[in-house]
Amino acid sequence: MSATHRALVTNAKTWTTPSALPFVRQAARTELIEQSHQRCAALGLTRIERPDFEPLMRSDLSVARERNQRLFTHAAPVMEMLFEQIVNTESMIVLADAQGTILHSVGDDKFLERAGKVALSPGVNWAEHSKGTNAIGTALFEESPTVVHGGEHFIHANSFLTCSAAPIFDPRGNMLGVLDVTGDQRSYHQHTMGLVRMSARMIENQWLSDDFGNRLRLHLHSRVEFIGTLLEGIIVVGADGKILGANRSALDQLDMSSAALRMQSLTSLFGTTVPAMFDHLRAPLSTPMCLSLSNGRQFYVKARFNGTPRSMMAGLGGDEPASQAVTAREAVLVDASPPPHPANAAAAPPSAFSGLHYLKTGDTQIEAMVQKVQRVLNRDIPLLILGETGTGKELLARAVHQDSNRSRQAFVAVNCASIPESLIEAELFGYEDGAFTGARRKGACGRIVQANGGTLFLDEIGDMPLALQARLLRVLQERCVMPLGSQKSIPVDIAVIGATHRNLREMIEAGTFREDLYYRLNGLVVRLPALRERSDLGVVARRILLTECPHGTPEISPHVSALFSRYAWPGNIRQLANVLRTAAVMAAGAPQITEHHLSDDFLEDVQRVRSSVPAAAPAIAAPAASMPLDVPAPASVDRPAEPTVVAPPAETAYDGTSSLTLGEAEIEMIRAALAAANGNISIASKRLGISRNTIYRKLRWGKGG
Repeated sequence: MSATHRALVTNAKTWTTPSALPFVRQAARTELIEQSHQRCAALGLTRIERPDFEPLMRSDLSVARERNQRLFTHAAPVMEMLFEQIVNTESMIVLADAQGTILHSVGDDKFLERAGKVALSPGVNWAEHSKGTNAIGTALFEESPTVVHGGEHFIHANSFLTCSAAPIFDPRGNMLGVLDVTGDQRSYHQHTMGLVRMSARMIENQWLSDDFGNRLRLHLHSRVEFIGTLLEGIIVVGADGKILGANRSALDQLDMSSAALRMQSLTSLFGTTVPAMFDHLRAPLSTPMCLSLSNGRQFYVKARFNGTPRSMMAGLGGDEPASQAVTAREAVLVDASPPPHPANAAAAPPSAFSGLHYLKTGDTQIEAMVQKVQRVLNRDIPLLILGETGTGKELLARAVHQDSNRSRQAFVAVNCASIPESLIEAELFGYEDGAFTGARRKGACGRIVQANGGTLFLDEIGDMPLALQARLLRVLQERCVMPLGSQKSIPVDIAVIGATHRNLREMIEAGTFREDLYYRLNGLVVRLPALRERSDLGVVARRILLTECPHGTPEISPHVSALFSRYAWPGNIRQLANVLRTAAVMAAGAPQITEHHLSDDFLEDVQRVRSSVPAAAPAIAAPAASMPLDVPAPASVDRPAEPTVVAPPAETAYDGTSSLTLGEAEIEMIRAALAAANGNISIASKRLGISRNTIYRKLRWGKGG
């Protein structure tokens, strides 16, 4: 057993003592379960509900996984390590996103089959409104580690399970998802919750290190021997001494919320300064400092910094964490404009791919739209984005935020269609302790307050209940929020971006959308064109393929090019990405994508609409000379100066004579196996006869289907 494994198990035992885990005390747990049951009953669920076996469509699950790519990257190795601790215990490990949708699971094969009988599998939502009281959904609601055992599950069909779940937070206190260990209720072990909590902390610490790797970090604990362990608190400090973020252990030890801590500075918190910390950092064989809070509580603190004090004090490292930027992988779905020259691409920060410049394409509609948005940037003018599903409305909203003066503050996205009507008011406006049955003891600030100083993105605003529209209008007019159950207003400073695929004017005439709210939201209305209306289909397709296959990008055959141009693309860019991702896997190193590599359901759709849908987009062809496609690629990959999407004239199947190396062929085989297993790594590893760790090591998630 490695040192990390031993530390995990040892710390788990420490964390499962009553003093360390007060939530396991029976009285508190009983109250928590009762409140959850009351919420479920209020939502109209019954205890004899049948399991819902209708998970997300494969394409939607792929989108959810892409949206949470970074979470999976940090969680996957931790899940594998955790699985080694519970192997052969009739258990499984589950990763769910912040909405409760299961993204990935790993576990004993027999138990995975049993769990599948109650729809505990990727693509299924396990939030309370969907599956009643369960550790994943209840941990999401309570925002704290939760155990739900046996008959405590609201739905009787789940009573054979015992579940221990812990939420995962980013350094700003935003929930990223939930890590859960589920097993047969007869196999419950008291240390399981400790293992889950420690694993969640490992993911959070990796996320924090990834966000602020170039910043001064203070590692602290009230006991010096715990510095350097998973129990240590970590605080990130900016060049000006302001607190930028912290891990959960630091918040627990300081007994402060993330928002409250970020209001502090190094001086107000510990009575010291950044130069003083660097003086101590430079001292040879320095021992942890002993610093005190204003209330006299003492902490041992050790400073760490990856760069030089000069670079820190000069402010060369940006405060913007990677979690606030759209990744290059997300931007490629909409961005078809020429990025920086390849020589500079490696040095470009992740946030460079998220600004409005990178949404520009050779398409004149996109160009005109971006110019309009740039004119109103930082002028306190609301933005309303119209467009079909899958056109990239949230990516545009994030790009606006990234280019605005608010980019260093939070971007808070609220999907008004995905939150149950009974909960959306509390989600948006927050609530006080005791505001309603099941409310958290300390209340919740709400999404609008979370966006204070930053940007609030109201996606699918047309689906907001009519009664809540009046409250939202008052907030936008008065710039104050009054949480449920409170008599005190909270001032907020937010930029508002709305988005919808609905026709709001028709809704106003039908009386389902308030006219005064509409005119409050539509300071500038822009429409994202559907893919079939754009002139850059070839550029976008090429970019997607370069993302999926950076080390051997296949061309698109003329026949497939013509087929794409005749298709209406009801799912827009999101659908195109899914079609090309599958085709790239099926091509398995072939020099070009042919019709044989396209999925049967897509070909059936094309055949069904071929006679009724007129051609609406130009054929995929080489970019015009005035619109160069200069897509950045890894520095180790040689690329032609002017890549095109035009395939060789001969449309032939791959004959197996490509120059793939043995390693590349192995990776392609793994990709094909994953595609055949619908992304289930456990099944793919069994079919290939290799371990899960080998699959993770051979290729990154998202590159294998």
